[in-house]
Amino acid sequence: MLPAASTLHDLLSINPDGVFYSNGPGDPATADHQVALLREVLDRRIPFFGICLGNQLFGRALGLATYKLRYGHRGINQPVMDLTTGKVEVTAHNHGFAVEAPLDATISTPYGAARVSHVCLNDDVVEGLELSGADDRLRAFSVQYHPEAAAGPHDADYLFDRFLALMSRTDTVPDRPTPGAGVARTTGIASLAGQAHPRPSHPHPRLRTL
Repeated sequence: MLPAASTLHDLLSINPDGVFYSNGPGDPATADHQVALLREVLDRRIPFFGICLGNQLFGRALGLATYKLRYGHRGINQPVMDLTTGKVEVTAHNHGFAVEAPLDATISTPYGAARVSHVCLNDDVVEGLELSGADDRLRAFSVQYHPEAAAGPHDADYLFDRFLALMSRTDTVPDRPTPGAGVARTTGIASLAGQAHPRPSHPHPRLRTL
């Protein structure tokens, strides 16, 4: 776990496999330091996963705006559609801000092509973002809701498997030092609001909470 005021040096000193931004609270429009740090993470192609406030900060890092909802999303029964698969998930929400982005267009960013991946079926609020590289492979992603919900629905807990798979791909982090190059190798997730979790060794790891 790293504090919210951590610097890029603090982050790189632990040589993480990935970076995770957790939920708030907070107004994403005031989190300039965390947005700047996330841009450094994306520039280095370090795998990223964000939830709730992490989704909003990811949006800002990609150049998108955020806004305050007239009616915030609360509760454990919010319907969200995965725009890639068309699957509807029952999800847990607790947010008063959201990302402003087109639902049906690709967004050009300095880090690759971004798009809205999930949308709330109640009011069309953006509920997820994905960033792909020039090879059209996933580089980073986020969701506005809480896939770690407990107690609550577990429709979206596959997202943690997706993050683990993303971190296991060697092409996502080409600029990181290799083991034996004079830098200690740390296997885990650098979280700005959670614990650094060692990667499970069993074949199909699943992280329930962060």
